[in-house]
Amino acid sequence: MASTSFALPSLQLQFPSHKSSSSNRVIVRSIKASVSERPPFISSQPVKPTKLPIRKVPGDYGLPLVGPWKDRLDYFYNQGKNEFFKSRIQKYQSTVFRTNMPPGPFISFNSNVVVLLDGKSFPTLFDVSKVEKKDLFTGTYMPSAELTGGYRVLSYLDPSEPNHAKLKKLMFYLLSSRRHEVIPEFHNSYSDLFETLENELSTKGKAGLNAANDQAAFNFLARSLYGVNPLDTKLRSDGPKLIGKWVLFQLHPLLILGLPKVLEDLVMHTFRLPPAIVKKDYQRLYNFFYDNSTSVLDEVEKIGISREEACHNLLFATCFNSFGGIKIFFPNMLKWIGRAGGKLHNQLAQEIRSAIKSNNGKITMAAMEKMPLMKSVVYESLRIEPPVASQYGRAKRDMIIESHDASFEIKEGELLYGFQPFATKDPKIFDRSEEFVADRFIGEEGEKLLKHVLWSNGAETENPSVSNKQCAGKDFVVLVSRLLLVELFLRYDSFEIEVGASPLGAAITLTSLKRASF
Repeated sequence: MASTSFALPSLQLQFPSHKSSSSNRVIVRSIKASVSERPPFISSQPVKPTKLPIRKVPGDYGLPLVGPWKDRLDYFYNQGKNEFFKSRIQKYQSTVFRTNMPPGPFISFNSNVVVLLDGKSFPTLFDVSKVEKKDLFTGTYMPSAELTGGYRVLSYLDPSEPNHAKLKKLMFYLLSSRRHEVIPEFHNSYSDLFETLENELSTKGKAGLNAANDQAAFNFLARSLYGVNPLDTKLRSDGPKLIGKWVLFQLHPLLILGLPKVLEDLVMHTFRLPPAIVKKDYQRLYNFFYDNSTSVLDEVEKIGISREEACHNLLFATCFNSFGGIKIFFPNMLKWIGRAGGKLHNQLAQEIRSAIKSNNGKITMAAMEKMPLMKSVVYESLRIEPPVASQYGRAKRDMIIESHDASFEIKEGELLYGFQPFATKDPKIFDRSEEFVADRFIGEEGEKLLKHVLWSNGAETENPSVSNKQCAGKDFVVLVSRLLLVELFLRYDSFEIEVGASPLGAAITLTSLKRASF
């Protein structure tokens, strides 16, 4: 299994120290992650003047304090996210406009943004030659560094900062050094998950996916990336609970928990929760990672990062980025597949089982490359409901941004914001853009659309490097999402669900798991 893992050109984790002789090949589906040894290409050709009419960016920010507060209420309560943006697109007849983004006073004191809501303007947010990404991971505010050991971790660093390249190389090293453990440890952890769900279904008639998925995800990440089962340590099964509290203290200004409106807006969106409340919980997580990442921490001294700073970054990347992504995306993906019904389930089951059978019953990268529908379903899930919806960037200079219909002058220093689900459901790019189309990315024409799948802070056809802000674990996320579907449909012919709301993604309750009939 290990000998074939990550060996195929269409899904590899590569972290070379020298240029590959095949690096100039053009592969349409390439999703390689590699450390770039060259600076990003900057064209010497002059920028062509736009042929679209130049339009003043519509919208306004309202009165100080009042405008941001009113927009916050609309965003969270009066309208909700989708209607908040839709209503303004209709009002201004533009997918580019000015508004305020939460949380506003008294957590962030400059909520003014220029919103980009179409597939043409949105990618500006990925171009680090045009925008700065410093301290913008969560948007118009930055959580206290006390929540990350006093350090600004990788997600908050701009590529121009010296530690960015060092810390991203650390993440590449972690993924590369443990790449052979991913497939077997995913199988082990998610086999436990399915047994748990089956037992709960048999005793209660239904089973909650989210909590079980959280535990399986943390166990998998610890076992695959750090070689330890947390259940055998002092942490035991407390990891997901500790992470949940810690993440809440970072993201509470952006969440709705279902409390009474006035109380929630006052407590969650107006003032910061004191980091000291979760200090002991965070220390338990830190101790776990420090004790179990010795081999990785030994490497950081060669890079020029202290072991302490590296450990805080490993914790953040594993618990916030990776665990958080799985926590949100797996239930969302199963929501869409569950709603698609038995016909799609049957097609996936047949494709997956046939490919695995022809591979001597082994789950490998080679086998998964022979599952075009399964791969398309993962991409479509990432397109229709990306796990990270918001992107920010501050204009480095005066520039022109184009939507499909007009050009807009942006001034240096203005904060740009994009709500990704609107860009990845752009009807001028995707046919039936609001629908879950399982086979959308199959074939040559389907593969051409992958450049518009943007979930990783970059296009799916582009690669993470030390000089950009694309997710270092982009290929890792795609891989584990594929593995979930493979493990699921090797066991079951079909499943049925109920969908509820959750502060992060969908709350999924399984009402049926139909065992494989072969």
